[in-house]
Amino acid sequence: MKEKWLMAVGGSWDEIKPRITTALESGFDCVVVRQEDVERVRRLGDIKVASFGNERGEEDILIIGRGGEGNGSAPLPEDFGASLDISLARAAEGTVAGYVEIRGKRYEEFAVELGKNVDYLVVVGKDWKVIPLENMIAGLQGEEVRIISGVKTAEEAEVDLATLEKGADGVLLDTSDLSEIKKVQKAVEKAGMARLDLVPAEITLVRPVGMGDRVCVDTCTMMRPGEGMLVGSQSKAAFLVHSESEESSYVAARPFRVNAGAVHAYVKVGEKTRYLSELKAGDEVTIVDDEGMTATAVVGRVKIEKRPLMLIEAEVDGMKISTILQNAETIKLVGEDGAAKSVTDLRAGDRVLVHVEGKARHFGMEIEESILER
Repeated sequence: MKEKWLMAVGGSWDEIKPRITTALESGFDCVVVRQEDVERVRRLGDIKVASFGNERGEEDILIIGRGGEGNGSAPLPEDFGASLDISLARAAEGTVAGYVEIRGKRYEEFAVELGKNVDYLVVVGKDWKVIPLENMIAGLQGEEVRIISGVKTAEEAEVDLATLEKGADGVLLDTSDLSEIKKVQKAVEKAGMARLDLVPAEITLVRPVGMGDRVCVDTCTMMRPGEGMLVGSQSKAAFLVHSESEESSYVAARPFRVNAGAVHAYVKVGEKTRYLSELKAGDEVTIVDDEGMTATAVVGRVKIEKRPLMLIEAEVDGMKISTILQNAETIKLVGEDGAAKSVTDLRAGDRVLVHVEGKARHFGMEIEESILER
């Protein structure tokens, strides 16, 4: 997940407090404040707190480098092995971040070396954008460090989060504009969205199969028409089951809900799958729209109840796939045109959107193995 940090070190507490509360409301992960303000932040809400210094205080993350070599207050040594900032980072306990202002090629090289000795590398600058960040991402490949890029606007955040496809691991926003804090939240959310390939599958069979236990997944997210979850009886292929975001003559819309299917079915969760019966409040699930764009939602409640069920079989690229859903008018799949289609209206020959995996799965993870699921 991409991280959102807020710089809140300039000005009095009364001046920075509104920025911090806006960051909390926008789901930011960390705020950077003066060490004397750490406990004040904790009284406002549950969020990680970072501060600059050479010694550990009450903060969650100690940031080394501001007031040292990282921001040019001390000269860079010829040999980075003699760096005071790197020595301090190695000696510090707990979670440590390194701070570097990119003032030229040598600072870029220093950032890479410092990044090998810290948990986070915070890089900021005025006269650079994409190229140095590309070099640092490449230079720290394989290292267990997260790169946080300093930005002043949501537009800068979008660029940095997409650099080299992987992008920075997060952004540190330095602004007093409360609206910009909210814009960055949306930019980071967008950057965290992956796209899945959805293809049409042709329905071959729709048949009632009697009573069984089905799972309703109520999320903490309001879904819009076209969005739902990927669910299927085989781990290699899943149907896009539509959310209850459309009005019905029977019940009011419940945009937070996906009536997802029988307890045995798989549901897409990030890069893995889980059984619907395993989900519980607080878990994460993947929301997918009719264009394959994904987002993460938190499960608020799971309801498992006995209901009449329906077997749905389809064919895609010569492969037979299936799922079992509740037999009710309000349960819908997504047609190849992006429109929701009730399972009670499905007929052989109809085409619905599905996602097909390239590999088999073991405990929800992709593996190179042949598994036959019927």
